[in-house]
Amino acid sequence: MDMTGQYIDISPVLRPAIAVFPGDTPFSRTVNMSFKEGQHLDLSDIKTTLHVGAHTDAPSHYHGDGKTIDERSLTMYFGPCQVIEVTGKPVRIKPEDIKVAITAPRILFKTNSFPDPNHWNDDFSALSPELIHFLKKNGVILVGIDTPSVDPATDQTLVSHKAIYENDMAILEGIILTRVNPGNYQLIALPLRIEGADASPVRAILLPEKK
Repeated sequence: MDMTGQYIDISPVLRPAIAVFPGDTPFSRTVNMSFKEGQHLDLSDIKTTLHVGAHTDAPSHYHGDGKTIDERSLTMYFGPCQVIEVTGKPVRIKPEDIKVAITAPRILFKTNSFPDPNHWNDDFSALSPELIHFLKKNGVILVGIDTPSVDPATDQTLVSHKAIYENDMAILEGIILTRVNPGNYQLIALPLRIEGADASPVRAILLPEKK
């Protein structure tokens, strides 16, 4: 993760080694033209799941009536945010696991439970629907987590995704918060405008709060 005095990059590098949900489309990049081959430019294409690396789910991913990513307001994906660290590696984070006051409309959970973006592990922490409702009552419009999903890896009922849909909140998954201190920042994590898509990769960064 690149860190400068101006911003903190919380996006993993997209490369063939990056872990995706088992059975999903891995990342690959094909070079079609290159200077090394004596051609006049570099030109390549990629093939991958839209849920690769740092990404945001569209409501259409988890609800039949949900909006696609190109229909979502960008205002949900940038602005004040708060990084909250949760210890103990709970299966689902609950309101009682939050030891600080909610002070921003975008909350990013640092769980340290998916430590290597290039190595898949099923036992990462996720969110509880009770927590989603609690956050909504506290004015939260986006919830993020340093794992591949807001629901556990083996869960197919997706109760936290559904709670997020009920509360019309945005999701940010797959971010890296290992070297980010808890506290308040400005978040920028804009999705691509992909027509009809269920998700989009993002380049997520944090800007330090101005003092």
